[in-house]
Amino acid sequence: MLLAFIKKQLYSVKSILTIRNKIMKKTFLFTVLLLIFTVCANAQQTPKPPQTSLKVGDAAPDFSLTDTDGNAVKLSDFKGKKSVVLAFYVLAFTGG
Repeated sequence: MLLAFIKKQLYSVKSILTIRNKIMKKTFLFTVLLLIFTVCANAQQTPKPPQTSLKVGDAAPDFSLTDTDGNAVKLSDFKGKKSVVLAFYVLAFTGG
């Protein structure tokens, strides 16, 4: 009687371990596929660098931007009046 009970419990443990192993394999495969998909998706979305004819020392073309108060400011507004320094902070204030 006791031997039959022990065999039944061992069989039950083996079944649970087999099910657990199958779930772990599926989870691992899903994770690998998700990683591959993410890498492929990011590789396809890599932007190409912009084409420009500017060279070091060339005058900057006129452009307009919005200042911190929401007003449009053009580069040509400062020509002959003040020096202009443009600083670009990659991912600044984006949370990334």
